[in-house]
Amino acid sequence: MDIIQTDLSHAGGITEVKKIASMAEAYDVALAPHCPLGPIALAACLNVDATCYNAVIQEQSIGIHYNVGKSVLDYVNNREDFEFTDGFVKLPRKPGLGVEVNKELVEEENRTPHNWKNPVWRHADGSIAEW
Repeated sequence: MDIIQTDLSHAGGITEVKKIASMAEAYDVALAPHCPLGPIALAACLNVDATCYNAVIQEQSIGIHYNVGKSVLDYVNNREDFEFTDGFVKLPRKPGLGVEVNKELVEEENRTPHNWKNPVWRHADGSIAEW
């Protein structure tokens, strides 16, 4: 294994991913946090990246095809803090994770929640298959 792609939202958060990254570093394995979600997850990943010697690249989902109707950055008031230039972004500068949540948009979106469910795949015998 050369690169691990942990997902903070699924692996237990910042502390757990820091532990995973440290174990990977001990074996000279690079870290590339998986971040297909929103700005809070991205900010958390950037904070982890800032403290891990083995962080090599940061995935993000700004402008990706499945963000239909709204962009990831529509959910923050400090969009400028998450601007990518030539593939680079600065580390968060505000307190905490560095995100000023657009509370009004979050509340508006909550009035009509999404209906997305994780797909379940099955083998021919009916047993559950991995993704």
